Amino acid sequence: MDKLLIRGGRQLRGEVRISGAKNAALPELCAALLTDQPVVLQNVPRLQDVATMLTLIRNMGVTIERDDEATVRIDSARLSSPEAPYELVKTMRASVLALGPLLSRFGEATVSLPGGCAIGSRPVDQHIKGLQAMGAEIVVEHGYMIAKLPRGWRRLKGAHIRTDMVTVTGTENFLMAAALAEGETVLENAAQEPEIGDLAEMLIKMGARIEGHGTGRITVHGVEKLGGCTHQVVADRIEAGTFLCAVAATGGDVMLRHGRADHLEAVIDKLRDGGVTVTAGDGSIHVKSQGRLVAQSFRTTEYPGFPTDMQAQFMVLNAIGDGPSKVTETIFENRFMHVNELVRLGASIQVDGKFAVIDGVEKLSGATVMATDLRASASLVIAGLVAQGETLVDRIYHLDRGYDRMEAKLRGIGADIERIR
Repeated sequence: MDKLLIRGGRQLRGEVRISGAKNAALPELCAALLTDQPVVLQNVPRLQDVATMLTLIRNMGVTIERDDEATVRIDSARLSSPEAPYELVKTMRASVLALGPLLSRFGEATVSLPGGCAIGSRPVDQHIKGLQAMGAEIVVEHGYMIAKLPRGWRRLKGAHIRTDMVTVTGTENFLMAAALAEGETVLENAAQEPEIGDLAEMLIKMGARIEGHGTGRITVHGVEKLGGCTHQVVADRIEAGTFLCAVAATGGDVMLRHGRADHLEAVIDKLRDGGVTVTAGDGSIHVKSQGRLVAQSFRTTEYPGFPTDMQAQFMVLNAIGDGPSKVTETIFENRFMHVNELVRLGASIQVDGKFAVIDGVEKLSGATVMATDLRASASLVIAGLVAQGETLVDRIYHLDRGYDRMEAKLRGIGADIERIR
């Protein structure tokens, strides 16, 4: 099992290129199942979750071609098995995104209940309720969601769908299903993340009729058929935010190429309040940091609020920041599992339910720590970069699920970090 060995204390300087967003690439790979025409996706990150999704759709009979320049060509003309088996999706929650496209195009789908990292419950009941509102008949048996159209139906029917909570993958599933449905579908309480807007733009290129994406109310006018397209995956705002926190923690001067500051406003505001200089450019973000930062309290909320996917990384800044701070996690109930590992490095953090109270310390000390989920692993890497001595991060397969060659990028801007295989 791979580990990362980090020798802390180096400032970061130079340029780093931000990869395409995992949370956009995964639904967009599934969107390619909606057409029998070739789809070309550019700027696809090299991640374990992406590799798993490519294996999953290839297993359905889809032809996949991938080059070395982050371009993937998907041809679903000969898709013969609309099924996502447990063996292929047990490590990836995004597998549920295959349900809507398969059902909408083929009238049937069998998708395993998804797995993934243990940061809390993400029930699929909202997906099922929304697709049932469009006429789907869905049962859950032996760990699988088995969906089909009613007898005599050719297509799903448009519907008014209001979810009980804001759900990103639910919104994406409904968007894809509604694109080929008969009539109009209105999604209320829709998620507003940039990755959803990017998916909608891809579907529009394929011939879908979508209005209101980027707001809480999206309208989809179903069409009979979708075609192929070429689409570039939007930049990964969470990877960009992680590098912003890494520079803020260690000090230095780094240019993030292909970063989107407009997708990170809540995080950037907190960084600036803490004393970091962040300048937005045309397709880039420039970050400079020196000296100890002022700790910042924050509360995670749905986009455009402070993202839960940045909570762990920013907590490292508070752990070494000047003064006390409080972090409130409102999205996932188990997303403080990195706290015990940060404490091993010398952080002073107390957790009470959905609150974490941090008293900033002047330094962290290297130790062996264990990653528990994707973003927790990134926080431990940042902590290792700033800690005195050596830090060994174990179970970094979590990191590989969502970061494109992170240690290589960090080495390129001055970090002393190596992968131990």
